[in-house]
Amino acid sequence: MHYHREAVPGGFKARSVAGALLAAAIVLAGCERGSSSGPGDSTSGPSGCPDVQARARAAVTRAEQTDVPWNGPTSGPTAVAAKTIVYVAQTMTNPGVAGVADGVRRAARVIGWNVRVIDGGGTPAGIQAAMSDAVALRPSGIVIGGFDPTSTSQQVARAGAARIPLIGWHAVAAPGPSRRPALFTNVTTKVEDVARVSAQWVISRSNGTAGVVVFTDASIPFAKNKSELIRKELAACSGVKLLAYQNIPIPDASSRTPREVSSLLSRFQDRWTYSVAINDLYFADAAPAFRAAGRKGSGPPFNIGAGDGDPSAFQRINSEQYQSATVPEPLSQQGWQIVDEFNRAFSGRPDSGYVAPVHITTVGNSDGATAWDPSGYQEAYRKIWGK
Repeated sequence: MHYHREAVPGGFKARSVAGALLAAAIVLAGCERGSSSGPGDSTSGPSGCPDVQARARAAVTRAEQTDVPWNGPTSGPTAVAAKTIVYVAQTMTNPGVAGVADGVRRAARVIGWNVRVIDGGGTPAGIQAAMSDAVALRPSGIVIGGFDPTSTSQQVARAGAARIPLIGWHAVAAPGPSRRPALFTNVTTKVEDVARVSAQWVISRSNGTAGVVVFTDASIPFAKNKSELIRKELAACSGVKLLAYQNIPIPDASSRTPREVSSLLSRFQDRWTYSVAINDLYFADAAPAFRAAGRKGSGPPFNIGAGDGDPSAFQRINSEQYQSATVPEPLSQQGWQIVDEFNRAFSGRPDSGYVAPVHITTVGNSDGATAWDPSGYQEAYRKIWGK
């Protein structure tokens, strides 16, 4: 939350008073910050942040590289036969959740397994019902697709009692195995890296001077943690001002985002120059409001999604329509990784320990693609599975 948004003796001349007032106005203008819940505390500091900018620029340059070789697993157990996986989705309207589900399906066809997807609809009751249905099916394994397992603790306990391994995607804050809740592993990039590089893109591209709106879904612990990390990284640059921290639940994004964006545009006008969202879908919903306000698709505000890199985000970036960048999850690769992790669980082996590195996609490096699909992983997994 560390963002931006003297008395004169009676004998001084009028021009001295005016000068002091002007100086005070400049300081206040340089340090103002606000949030969706009202004005924030002001902190003063010099404009820009040369040292932070230099580090940000180097990090962004690395993340924009596209010729990174496969650095994931190249060995493991061969394919176990005749397994059934149930993928429980937080909501299939979340493009990241849906993209990983598609990756799981594709990998399952290769390894020879069956997959069923159950949509939780984005509500607590719906997710709990979906998990109950999944456990009742007694599958070989269950995927926790983009929701907090503690919200379905009873169903998780029943799965444990039935010895059904659980693998999460964006289910808990960190990648790898989890004891509480009990997950064989959690597949995700490191949220700290995604949040950091998203904020660094803003700092680098704006030369350390930006008015930023952050969009989040505070009902999802993973998403809330990501947005708090983004906010913290932005605070490293004194020239960056947090204008608003907008909490819009993902299931409500299509109805609420256009109204909220219109209000923010009216409130901040040209001071709003950059946005960071915990999910690309906010910018799909924001586009009509930007268009109605006469904003150009190429910005400002220049918008970056800190996940998940679905095809529509790439299309907006490629056509320069209200999104400039994304930090995409390699959704298909992560779907294949989930299948590989289950194969390790079924074989009595530990998880692979693999965590995909962060990547930034812009119009300059996307080459017209509609997904971030690093090279080499399918060949590697096929070789591991003997397929």
